Amino acid sequence: MKVDPSDFRRHGHALVEWIAEYLAGSERYPVLSRVAPGDVRRALPDAAPEQGESFESIFADFERVLVPALTHWNHPGFFGYFAITASAPGVLAEFLSAALNQQAMLWRTSPAATELEEVSLGWLRRLMGLPDSFEGVIYDTASISSLHALAAARELVMPDVRERGMAGRADLGAFRVYCSEQAHVSIDKAVILLGLGQRSLRHVAVDADFRMRADALRTAISEDRTAGVTPLAVVATAGTTSTTSVDPLGEIATICRREGVWLHVDAAYAGVTAMLPEYRPRFAGWEQADSVVVNPHKWLFTPFDLSAFYCRRMDAVRQAFSLVPEYLQTPEGARGVRNLMDTGVQLGRRFRALKLWMVLRHFGAAGLRAALNEHLRLAQIFRAWVDADPQFERLAPAPFSVVCFRGRPAGFSGTAEELDALNARLLDAVNATGEVFLSHTRLNGRFALRLAVGHLRTTDEHVARAWELLKQHLSQS
Repeated sequence: MKVDPSDFRRHGHALVEWIAEYLAGSERYPVLSRVAPGDVRRALPDAAPEQGESFESIFADFERVLVPALTHWNHPGFFGYFAITASAPGVLAEFLSAALNQQAMLWRTSPAATELEEVSLGWLRRLMGLPDSFEGVIYDTASISSLHALAAARELVMPDVRERGMAGRADLGAFRVYCSEQAHVSIDKAVILLGLGQRSLRHVAVDADFRMRADALRTAISEDRTAGVTPLAVVATAGTTSTTSVDPLGEIATICRREGVWLHVDAAYAGVTAMLPEYRPRFAGWEQADSVVVNPHKWLFTPFDLSAFYCRRMDAVRQAFSLVPEYLQTPEGARGVRNLMDTGVQLGRRFRALKLWMVLRHFGAAGLRAALNEHLRLAQIFRAWVDADPQFERLAPAPFSVVCFRGRPAGFSGTAEELDALNARLLDAVNATGEVFLSHTRLNGRFALRLAVGHLRTTDEHVARAWELLKQHLSQS
């Protein structure tokens, strides 16, 4: 069905108005959806319509069926997981990207998308203080970035793996990837997908602050070499998922350099804080890594999804993934042009760089630093409240904008399991209010609540309301 330009303008203007109101007033919705499983499916037909329907009818169902089933990540009371923001310039960039419909697999299929990716990633790299020896590429998520890092490491360690694979080869022994007990589960998934098997992943012990122990890593590598197991890569984390702890990157980098092992740093959440002068020392050593991942869609106000992957050995990535059939060969390749399709498993490449470029230009370095500092300030206020209240206890350091804690009423005499159950009920009760949304984790076997600050519109008022609800519902438990 052909769309009339006047209809497109009318619907487009109405949609922009709706989005503008949503971004300014998302607080009118409960943060966590209140629908039951299956409600959306039952509210929609089983089959596509035979005849096309009007935009008015489609949008009415969007508001009637889908909006009530949304969890509003763009709500200032969203404190779960890692709080994120789809900022206005990023949303407009997505609008443009969809209209332009670029497929940047080759330089010639979109010179703008190809070169803007290099420029915008260069801006971000320099803001964070990473050296220019790191070449950048955009993937969708940190899971995919880490997968590509480990694939490149495998390419360098395993002879002919690209052509011969791994199955049935007597010349290949056992290999090992190392990460801490607090590393993201995507590392497990990566070793599974790469054919290494989950047993090849060794989770290294952490210290009291949930950071990988460098001495335990040294011991693990030594034990594996003695047993005939070949170390393949180490994944260090700068901002772990549960507690946002930072592994000792400098010590780990020294070990990896001495052992000749690929070092990948997962800084998906916290890496952007390296643009703050007082926080950059926490990342000392990541400049020695072979690869680093940072997610602007986590804490740099860029709409999901956009993961920035930096690698000083992008030749190894291309060695693992570049495959150019005749119909994709172009004369620009002979002139040193870089084609994005050569840097990963995906052939298709969206124009993601457009939104990062617009966000960086809209906020500027000073604006980004101010927003990050404000989130850090709010989290430290909440941390201080937890520390000062005898009814609560903090369960981990709070180096960035995430606080891990639990309720522990004065005089509580129940078992550890009963205390866990109490906190699970507390979490459910607070989230059921619709005003805020928190998530949880387990630390040293204990059920822990997590409050993560990261939305642009979150203020002292929202953090104070979360604290008020926690105290109120704990007193009623």
